[in-house]
Amino acid sequence: MTFNPDADVSDNKVKRRSGGRTAAIAGGGVVGLGAVVVLLISAFTGVDLSGLLGGATGTSQSQQQGDGSSEGSVQSCNTGTDANNSVDCRVAAVSLVLNDYWAKHVKGYVEPGQVNVEGSTSTPCGTASNDVGPFYCPSDQTVYIDPTFFQLLKQQFGAEAGDLAQVYVVAHEYGHHIQNITGTMDKYPNNGTGPTSNGVRTELQADCYAGAFIADMTQEKDKNGVAYMKTPTDAQIKDALNAAAAVGDDHIQQQSAGYTNPESWTHGSSDQRDKWFATGYKYGLGKCDTFAVATP
Repeated sequence: MTFNPDADVSDNKVKRRSGGRTAAIAGGGVVGLGAVVVLLISAFTGVDLSGLLGGATGTSQSQQQGDGSSEGSVQSCNTGTDANNSVDCRVAAVSLVLNDYWAKHVKGYVEPGQVNVEGSTSTPCGTASNDVGPFYCPSDQTVYIDPTFFQLLKQQFGAEAGDLAQVYVVAHEYGHHIQNITGTMDKYPNNGTGPTSNGVRTELQADCYAGAFIADMTQEKDKNGVAYMKTPTDAQIKDALNAAAAVGDDHIQQQSAGYTNPESWTHGSSDQRDKWFATGYKYGLGKCDTFAVATP
């Protein structure tokens, strides 16, 4: 279990959207963990991964959107028990903890939107779908997450992708929101690929932010004074580190193509991702400037 069973998570504002049309995969400045997995495997093998990712389960009170999708709140997501029992609720509930955490660390913090996607839906950055996985769209400052992404981590890359690993994924995407609203993305725009590129540094900083959050997440409390989350076990931390390593560019390339090409990296190697998550977890946000070092 990751959440305290009695924690009140009913105030989360996460939307659930399902049933939209299928269009082009995410683009237009999208950043996040899911897209790199699908794009790299497709580029190196031409394999369609949609078969790995079934539709998410769950219910929502919904209304029709312009793209044919329906949108509503994540239902049956009121307590920590609900979050421990449902991936859909867990990735919604952690938004409360993340928003409280970042409000303490970023002056004038503005909460991002978050949408749990079932099937596919249109966004300003392209289509969010179960073929793409989690990403942050700077255009509308929204995190899009298809919970079935965790099946991909398990089935294709051998990660356990347990409760805390799922929290890490959400926290990573919120890290991109911080980079957007604090001007980091503007200051360090895309300058190509490779282990020391701005793109890789951006992703590694989001990993570091996620590690720092997980180290402090038990400090955030609900409106009744109950801590949202439990202190993670060593096994859960290992699982989160494993998830970070599983989406390293070198690991994905080796798994899908049998070789690695560092000059094509956009998110960083497994060792880099592991290192920066651990840096945030051990030393906090003050050590997360991946742009200040010669080799991240």
